Amino acid sequence: MSITNKRAVIYKPTRAVTQSGYSDQKWVLKFYSDEPKYVEPLMGWIGSRDTTTQLVLKFSSQEMAEAYAKRNGIDYTVIMPQQVKIRPKSYADNFQ
Repeated sequence: MSITNKRAVIYKPTRAVTQSGYSDQKWVLKFYSDEPKYVEPLMGWIGSRDTTTQLVLKFSSQEMAEAYAKRNGIDYTVIMPQQVKIRPKSYADNFQ
């Protein structure tokens, strides 16, 4: 199956609530599906003939993800991450 003429979104995932660090995360390219999903009659599972929705490609930079999409003819949308304000705290603030 060709990935040309597909739609995708490029974004930087937010950190999980269980993570405390602000380490540099990778950029993700995830495909959209235009094909309708169907219910499998025996087990009731949701299925689709478009397997590209299962792909999650990770890149070290936004530019690399955009270059990959352009090189393969993928229409993409970039979602920029929100800026996080880091407020410096001291250890003594825990005891006030």
